Amino acid sequence: MTEAITEYLSTITDEEKRILKEHADINRSDYTSSIDFVVDNKKLLQKGQLIEIRPHTRFAHFPCHSHNYVEMVYMCQGATTHIINGRDRITLTAGDILFMNQHATHEILPASEKDLAVNFIILPEFFDRSLSMIEQNSVVRHFLIAALTGEMSSVNYLYFKAHDILPISNLVENMLVTLINKKPGTHNINAVTMGLLLMNLSVFCETVDIDANDYEKNLVLKILRLIETNYSTASLNEISGDLKLPEYYVSRLLKKYTGSNFKELLKQQRLRQAVYLLNNSSLSVDRIMEKLGYNNSSYFYRIFKEKYQVSPADYRKKNGSSQT
Repeated sequence: MTEAITEYLSTITDEEKRILKEHADINRSDYTSSIDFVVDNKKLLQKGQLIEIRPHTRFAHFPCHSHNYVEMVYMCQGATTHIINGRDRITLTAGDILFMNQHATHEILPASEKDLAVNFIILPEFFDRSLSMIEQNSVVRHFLIAALTGEMSSVNYLYFKAHDILPISNLVENMLVTLINKKPGTHNINAVTMGLLLMNLSVFCETVDIDANDYEKNLVLKILRLIETNYSTASLNEISGDLKLPEYYVSRLLKKYTGSNFKELLKQQRLRQAVYLLNNSSLSVDRIMEKLGYNNSSYFYRIFKEKYQVSPADYRKKNGSSQT
């Protein structure tokens, strides 16, 4: 962590000075105008802003609240303890990341002076650019975005044990430097960096809790990872066998948490990969079809055109790619 970031987070804020001087609690009026403790983005963001940061308030218990935005907590130093949805107790240590959407309730135990965390206040529309980056080739990342933006209300938070993963810490610190310096014209930089962060979390971070202790939701993520990595050969029978679960149970879980069945998710993943290969390789369309696991060209051409309104070859021409 850079010296500038450490200095920014270590500085005792006016709010913290008041808490220390008066042995006071959090002043709710700083965060909300409502009777219910819903932290209001209008209190924390300037008009037109989609993302902002603020150091986590130390020295006081932060009572149970919710947010009308997506919050990302990044632990820079020390540790903080969070209680999510009144039941899940999570202790963040340096490098860990906690995302919460507007459906989560959140309580934080008092932090000491050396416990440095930063809160990212993010409106859901900030993720639009990130979604455009990830939907081309990953059903897992699409699942994560849906959870973050609240499209999937059954998943309230994502907790990544990301310490010692250098690409992730570098990306977060890049955003911090940009947001601390507040240079104009950096919105696209931050949006792209967030997209890269989510990509890296889905690839490198093997330890992710989705509503901790919830067996079903973590099992869904495991199934989606299997679809993503084995899309050319994956079958419901094979995945169910690997997991030692009945096919009907796997199908029901996928439908419940993603809104799609196994066949639909596999098709989505294969089509995303087709688009990726059309844009980033010189493979022929027939060769791409084979790599996806399709042996019926008529079927492949039909589902591709249904999804993208053009044939694979026309899609490649439209997007400026050509085969050698």
